[in-house]
Amino acid sequence: MSQQNKLPKHIAIVMDGNGRWAKKRYMPRLVGHKKGVETARKIIRCCSNLGIECLTLFAFSSENWKRPKEEVNGLMSLFISALEREAQALLRNQVKLKFIGDISHLPEKLQTAIADVEALTTECTGMTLLIAANYGGRWDIMQSVQKIVEKVQLGELQANNINENTIADYLSTHAVPQLDLFIRTGGEIRVSNFLLWQLAYAELYFSKSYWPDFSEDRLMEAIADYSNRQRRFGKTGEQLVLNQSSGEK
Repeated sequence: MSQQNKLPKHIAIVMDGNGRWAKKRYMPRLVGHKKGVETARKIIRCCSNLGIECLTLFAFSSENWKRPKEEVNGLMSLFISALEREAQALLRNQVKLKFIGDISHLPEKLQTAIADVEALTTECTGMTLLIAANYGGRWDIMQSVQKIVEKVQLGELQANNINENTIADYLSTHAVPQLDLFIRTGGEIRVSNFLLWQLAYAELYFSKSYWPDFSEDRLMEAIADYSNRQRRFGKTGEQLVLNQSSGEK
């Protein structure tokens, strides 16, 4: 199998460590978040150039509202300015932007900015960039179940026909490839309520680097580590070898 075929189709990243990066330098946490936006720009460009089909970035969780009000307000303003600044670059590079999460609870000005950039890039044919904002993995599963229940109540779906694929079809990631590689920076080893359903068979990679220090080279290290793993999906290693030798995809 070629190295190109071993590239993940879908990468998701928890961009952790912005605040600690800033604190280590005796700077306000928001400075770390601004530096993190620069890193995100580099990683997006790198993934697009590699031919990654989908990149999902965890920008703001449903639990992040518990942070100090000043930091939350600063993050909302940062989202707006980043969207306005990056819109044309996304369009030039044919990157389709979509937000996932409960967007209705975000500030109205940010909702408008999101809608504008999504509309601008809707016809782009390159990489899909998913930004998870006010997102939680439990919320994602809950809203999928709610939609399915509504279909059943309307008589459009039979309860005994519901299976795992049905739930996946109503998740916020239904239109993109299954998650292959999960990366978390910042040294923490947990998933923090991110893409819980989608993580079932993803490969996990944890980096000690704070997000502002996570370079393209470190991304390539994560991808190389992924490429060297054997993804068995419940099978044995011997079965995979036999399948490969017989030409099974």
